[in-house]
Amino acid sequence: MDDQYETGMAIRRKVLGNAHVESAEKRKTEFDEPFQNMITRTAWGSVWAGETFSLRERSIVTLALLASQGLDEEFAMHLRATANTGASPEDVREALMHVAVYSGVPRANHAIKIAKTVYEEMAIET
Repeated sequence: MDDQYETGMAIRRKVLGNAHVESAEKRKTEFDEPFQNMITRTAWGSVWAGETFSLRERSIVTLALLASQGLDEEFAMHLRATANTGASPEDVREALMHVAVYSGVPRANHAIKIAKTVYEEMAIET
């Protein structure tokens, strides 16, 4: 594999955790391997590897974008990853306030419900 892939895998593990990445790698098939390699290089090895934003800031932006699009599974996955990125419940709440204003109250309200459930699972008081 190339350097961008290796960088992407390292950041992916740092953000999502080894257990998540190992589980995803075990589920990878010949069908989705090209897609998994592409997102490891581009999303993780390029965008998440940039030097302008911290992992915390990238996490906050990612959560707002996922919530605004109603991408519930990805939102929950990235919310769990805040344990690794340093984004606090206060950061997430603020991001979801922006989602409410710029993408709609129903999207933000739904994301808040998901966040409350995920934080409960993570034993984080909100």
